Amino acid sequence: MKRLLLVPLILLAGCSLFVKNPEVTVKDVSLVGLDSAGATLEVGLDVTNPNPYQISLQGYSYVLQVTSLPLASGAARQTVVFASDKTTNVRIPVKIAYGDLLEILKSRPDPDRIPYRLHAGLDVNLPVGGMMLPIDTNGTFAIPLKYRPATLLQQFSDFLGRVR
Repeated sequence: MKRLLLVPLILLAGCSLFVKNPEVTVKDVSLVGLDSAGATLEVGLDVTNPNPYQISLQGYSYVLQVTSLPLASGAARQTVVFASDKTTNVRIPVKIAYGDLLEILKSRPDPDRIPYRLHAGLDVNLPVGGMMLPIDTNGTFAIPLKYRPATLLQQFSDFLGRVR
């Protein structure tokens, strides 16, 4: 009886020897749009699958802090296939409300080096089952010139000047 229980354990241990953890690198965090609801940031990830078989992303969850403020959190179910021995780019959209943007602006950050911290998890499906790939990183991002408050105010002023 003990031998029968030992066989599945050996098989699982043997299978895990053939599974290499995918590598996740945060490539960038960038402001990609403003609309009536707020701003949209995108987190760009490179996921490298070192295995000789494809694996797939089933979903993700994240918490994003900007200038030490807990700014946004969320989760989504999204399927992305990671080909064997390849790197795949994944973009995670993050919505930020205007009220939260104002809190960031109150701290008067350098628009070329706004600090962020990202805690995330990628839910990956492997041949031997599911796995959560943790991400815990920090860095800085820049606000594109077209989205900076001074530029937006100048555009608004120009618009009012043409309306008169």
